[in-house]
Amino acid sequence: MINTLKRKLMAGQPAIGPFLTLNCPDLVELMGLTGFDFLIIDTEHGPMEAESIQNLIRAAELRGITPIVRVSDTRDVTILKTLDVGAHGIQVPQVNSREAAESVVRAAKYFPVGSRGAAMPRAAEYGLRPFDEHLASANDETMVIVHCENRAGLSCIEEIAATPGLDVVFVGPYDLSQSLGFPGRLDNPQVVAAVDRALKAAQNAGKPAGIFVTGTDEARMRLDQGFRYIAYSMDSILFAGACSQAVKTLKSHMGCQAE
Repeated sequence: MINTLKRKLMAGQPAIGPFLTLNCPDLVELMGLTGFDFLIIDTEHGPMEAESIQNLIRAAELRGITPIVRVSDTRDVTILKTLDVGAHGIQVPQVNSREAAESVVRAAKYFPVGSRGAAMPRAAEYGLRPFDEHLASANDETMVIVHCENRAGLSCIEEIAATPGLDVVFVGPYDLSQSLGFPGRLDNPQVVAAVDRALKAAQNAGKPAGIFVTGTDEARMRLDQGFRYIAYSMDSILFAGACSQAVKTLKSHMGCQAE
């Protein structure tokens, strides 16, 4: 596995990719063909499990887009199954302490970095690749991304960001705004300050910072602010938006013709 996303971020370059909630390999291929750098397969808010995301990961690899998986929790077994089916990285919600961040890194990495269970799954090319090569490659290439989306995590975000083995600090602005008592109000001064604190914590630790955005203007603003890992919208919203615009335009034309 060669993690092109990790290399891009390490070089200081920005990367952009959507969340994927629909179990559709064709959509994954389209995301790769249209030029997104990565996608985040969502198993936290969606119904998908390791068995279904395996085919989505295959589709991503086929079209050269890095498959990151947002796992549902911080348990070792959840992280293990996700990586064994071939995810190039994990994105972990509700990491609210340095200890939790360290535990996530250990679960995602093999000895001597961590304690990930060893086997011969898809990620190891079903045992066809020399095992020592798989272990070394997995430790080098697998990305670990943790969410800052809670008041508790924000209170120690500097310690979390400094965790060895962590690749990206990701800000979930909507969950964070809710935790701070201002749900959805991203322009609230306390929310703005919280996002800025998380960004600075990541930068001071030498890590890229990531954030979720819903539109191109917001993406540009966050890039200018210093974020480099931009999660842009989600599959269902992008598809619904394209359909809505097409229907609106077509019906407008039909109305003009009727007149």
